[in-house]
Amino acid sequence: QIRLQESGGGSVQAGGSLRLSCKVSGTSISRGCVGWWRQPPEKEREALATIWTADGTARYVDSVKGRFTISQDHSKNTVYLEMQSMNPEDTGMYYCAAKWTRTCSVLLGPIDFPTWGQGTQVTVSS
Repeated sequence: QIRLQESGGGSVQAGGSLRLSCKVSGTSISRGCVGWWRQPPEKEREALATIWTADGTARYVDSVKGRFTISQDHSKNTVYLEMQSMNPEDTGMYYCAAKWTRTCSVLLGPIDFPTWGQGTQVTVSS
């Protein structure tokens, strides 16, 4: 059974940084698409970044470009989201999700990712 487990969430002040981890078990991340998503309070879930793990190709939405970095460590079967210069609008539940077909883009919808983690809460205070 493929499982994703997020960690690293917490509370941070505006301007601060956090690093989230998405540990994958039950399969290798050597060739797949892993994405990070955010769901602010009372809003829809939105894609933030994706990485095609076979070659590290990363994609970002404009709102996080230059502030967030998605990366991977195949030896740990883990994908990361490094978040810097955070602001209160970054508050929300953060999820990682995975798919194992080639299309990998922040334009995909939640339905395109069959496997999700439970999420980790991030709160940014002003």
